[in-house]
Amino acid sequence: MFKRRLSMFMAAMGMAFSLVACSGAKTADTKSAETKAVEETTKSEAKSESTDKKNVVVTTSFLQDMVEQLAGDTVNVELIIPAGEDPHLYVAKPEDYTKLSSADLTLYHGLHFEGKMVDALEAGGESVSKDFPKDRIGTMDEGGEIITDPHFWFDIDLYKMAVGVAATSLENLNPEYKDKYEENKVKYLDELTQLDKYVRENISSIPKESRYLITPHDAFNYFSRAYDIEVKAPQGVSTESEVANQDIQETIDFIVEHKIKAIFAESTTDPARMEKLKEGAAAKGADVKIVSGEGNELFSDSLAPKGQDGDTYIDMYKHNVKLITENLK
Repeated sequence: MFKRRLSMFMAAMGMAFSLVACSGAKTADTKSAETKAVEETTKSEAKSESTDKKNVVVTTSFLQDMVEQLAGDTVNVELIIPAGEDPHLYVAKPEDYTKLSSADLTLYHGLHFEGKMVDALEAGGESVSKDFPKDRIGTMDEGGEIITDPHFWFDIDLYKMAVGVAATSLENLNPEYKDKYEENKVKYLDELTQLDKYVRENISSIPKESRYLITPHDAFNYFSRAYDIEVKAPQGVSTESEVANQDIQETIDFIVEHKIKAIFAESTTDPARMEKLKEGAAAKGADVKIVSGEGNELFSDSLAPKGQDGDTYIDMYKHNVKLITENLK
């Protein structure tokens, strides 16, 4: 179980947090990281005892939605990385490790998507990408280094495989709900098949000569491969990577060469980068529109916060496709 396999890692983290706390002045009303962790653990245990449900910890809003689609209210779902935050850059907090230590099941993307948490997750979590065929996992050459592309959810077939892994993990966790989980899985997979048809119909309606998607970072290569739309971005597959002036200039030249009329901001990246592309293209006589602002950003590394458009995987995908189609046709 994750709780036992993570114990040594948690002990090390506890020492690290203690050292950090001791390095600066403490005030009488400041709680130590250890005290907070104990309190959080007590709360989690009390919650579990009161509901008698298993605790499933997930790293991202994508997996939160996936588990909710499969398990409904039969488990407690706890999210590590809040919707709208960038998983590439997210640094785990003491309370996140508390969640992990009290989890009955932990699901994470894998492929180094949660790069700053990989050690803790690999200590006992379940990667939903673990069964992907190697030839289906995308890679990118970034400055001579081959990087794994973690954005598999833009390939709906791969996302279906991830759903299968999550469903099996939930069935092993709660055998008494196996039939319910299987029924929900079949229903959800059918909805994903219908989503794939929706995407194909809409993207194919964009004229081939206009089928270019420009975004801040390389999150849409699986989407490109699945739906025959060329993508270009000044930054690599991780938002941690540096953005070189040469990459910006190459993207500007690409926009001008292909007469691209719209470029897209993402919900988890800085829109200022797209302004540089617009200004650079304008200097070369090209007029390009930035599609951005609330409700007009592409979702790449996160779903929308609960209650907003794009707060489920299917709604997120439809939001993106609608935005792309309307601005490139």
